Amino acid sequence: METPPEHHIPAPPSERGAWALALALGLLGAAVFALALSGVVGGSSSGAAAPPPVLARAPTPAPGAADAANASGAGLRGVSSEAADAPRARGGRRAQAIVGDPSSAQAHRDLALYEDSTSTHISESWMQGFYPIYATAQKTFGVNWLLLASIHGQESAFSTAPGIYSGLNFAGCCGGPMQFNVTNGGPPGESQSTWALVSDSYRYGARPAAYDHMTARHPSIYDDFDAIMAAAHLLSADGAGEELNGAAWDAAYDYYGHDLTGVTYADQVLARAIAWSQHGFCINCGLEPAMVEDVNAAYGAPVAATYETATVARAKPRKRRKR
Repeated sequence: METPPEHHIPAPPSERGAWALALALGLLGAAVFALALSGVVGGSSSGAAAPPPVLARAPTPAPGAADAANASGAGLRGVSSEAADAPRARGGRRAQAIVGDPSSAQAHRDLALYEDSTSTHISESWMQGFYPIYATAQKTFGVNWLLLASIHGQESAFSTAPGIYSGLNFAGCCGGPMQFNVTNGGPPGESQSTWALVSDSYRYGARPAAYDHMTARHPSIYDDFDAIMAAAHLLSADGAGEELNGAAWDAAYDYYGHDLTGVTYADQVLARAIAWSQHGFCINCGLEPAMVEDVNAAYGAPVAATYETATVARAKPRKRRKR
């Protein structure tokens, strides 16, 4: 029996073309995803916001340098004249400075974070939303925006750390992109929390027409503009100005709190800001160890020594007088 011809049976289509198309689409998708992560795709147009101009190139602190900068009360709002005008002496704190109040558990955890060299990659498109806010805060309160941005990076990795826009931190005290303490106030009529003292700072500057995480009600620790303006006001009230010097170190130290972790915090914050002033603002550049050492030698070490001296004094046994 003769086998019938099979030319009437359609041959299955070749799968080579489908595989080639799928591979091309996959490569294209991967490329677009990579560009989105880097901020090339999905970012702003050529008219995007640029970082504010750097006020001046800050010199590298000389070890043991005396702090010649005192706090100036000019332009401060909502802060008593006594607190604004009180001079800041090296190694001493103003009695009326607004000071952060971290718990010992938080300070211990934070110190471990500050000693960890890992970092999160931040895209330029993400940062463009903060530049107009930094500029307004600098103009309104006279605080160098590099110091403000350095604290923003130190506190929340430029608002990319988990849980920044809801709830409070693990210690149950602080929240928002600038990690303001909302629980360290006393009974009504006695003392206010750090946030309550400066929460109305947003009223003194022009709010940008649009930015990420704008809240419906103000003030809010979760609103980028409200929080960054409050941080600038707090730094200004504690003596920071346009110079990246000892007064800026003091203000960063006050911003965190008076303990050894606060010394490390202020050393890193000021070192980062000075490096930016010298080499240009760099979102993902790490700390320069040499700069941190210079800042510590000039400003941090004398303050840390007071803690060490006090610790030794407490640990030293008291001698009994002989009869």
